[in-house]
Amino acid sequence: MKPLEPLLLTADDIGGYECQKIPNNMTPDHGTKGHLRRLIWTQFKLPLIYKKSGATLLFSPLPEAPLYTGCRSIVMAHDLIPLKFPKRGSRLTAYFKSYVPAVLKQAEHIVCNSEATGNSLVEMLGISARKITPILLGYDRQRFQFLDLPTQNYFLYIGRHDHYKNLPRLITAFSELPKDYELWLAGPSDSTYTPLLKQQVKELGLREQVKFLDYVAAGELPSIINQAIALVFPSLWEGFGFPVLEAMACGTPVITSNLASLPEVAGEAALLINPYEVEEISAAMKTLISDPQMAGQLRQKGLSRCQEFSWQKTGEQTVEVLAQCM
Repeated sequence: MKPLEPLLLTADDIGGYECQKIPNNMTPDHGTKGHLRRLIWTQFKLPLIYKKSGATLLFSPLPEAPLYTGCRSIVMAHDLIPLKFPKRGSRLTAYFKSYVPAVLKQAEHIVCNSEATGNSLVEMLGISARKITPILLGYDRQRFQFLDLPTQNYFLYIGRHDHYKNLPRLITAFSELPKDYELWLAGPSDSTYTPLLKQQVKELGLREQVKFLDYVAAGELPSIINQAIALVFPSLWEGFGFPVLEAMACGTPVITSNLASLPEVAGEAALLINPYEVEEISAAMKTLISDPQMAGQLRQKGLSRCQEFSWQKTGEQTVEVLAQCM
C-alpha cells in the first residue's frame, strides 16, 4: 500500500514528516483549562488550517473534531467509560454527554480499540456498525519483557483508583488469602476514592499487607510486574486494558474480568473471572498460589499471546482505514 503523506499538527517536530506547530498548552496536563483551550482551538483554529492546507481528510486520535464546519473526519473512540460510569460533579460531564457523541455521529468513520467499544457505540449512541472499525493496540516491546526474576509474595494491580476499576471487591477478595501474601496497588491516588480504599484496608486489618505504591516510574514498572505472583485486573469496563497486555509480555500470570474488551486482549492466556463476584476473584488468586503448574502455563500462554499485538500492526490497519476514505 502506498504510504500516506500527512501533515502532522503537533507541538513537537516528528522526524520524517511535514509538521505544523500547534500550542503546547492544550493537554490534560494543563487541567480543565487545557481541555478548554484544545476544544476552542479545535472548533475555530483547526478548520482554518484544514482549508488553508488543502486537506481532504482529518484524522484525530481523540473523539474530537470541528463540528458543522465541513471538515471530513475520521476519529478514534477509546471507550465510553465516562458515559457508563459518570463521575459525580465532573466538569467534563457535558463534554462526554454532548460534544463527544456529536463528533462521533458526524465523523465519516470511527476507529476504536476493541469490538467491545464498537458495540458500545452502536448500543449507547445508535451509531451504524458499518462506520466503525475495531483495531487492537500494541505495547512497548522494549520495556515490557520477561526478565526471569524470582517471584515475590505479592499480587499486583496497575491503574487508577476510579470506582469502575472495582478495587473494593479486589481488596475484599484479597482479605480471604493467607496473611503471608501482599497486594500492591500501583497507580496514581484519587482524592475521592483512595481514602475510601485506605479506610477499607484499615477495617479489614490489612494495613501491613496492602501497599499503595502511588505512581510508579516507567523504568521501575517492568521489574515490579515480573516479580508479581499475578496481575489482578478485575475492572468493570475497559476500552482496551494495557496492564493485561503488558503483564503477559512480562510473563506474569493474569487474572482479569470476563467483560468488555479484556477477553479480547487476554484470549485464553488469563484466568477470566466475573468481576462482580468476590469469591471468583479470591478463588483465582488462591489457584495461582496453590497450583504452580497453572501459573507456569499462564506464563507461557501470555508470552505467546502478546506476540499478536504490535504498534506496527495497529498502524498498518489504521492506514488501511484512512486510505479507503481518502
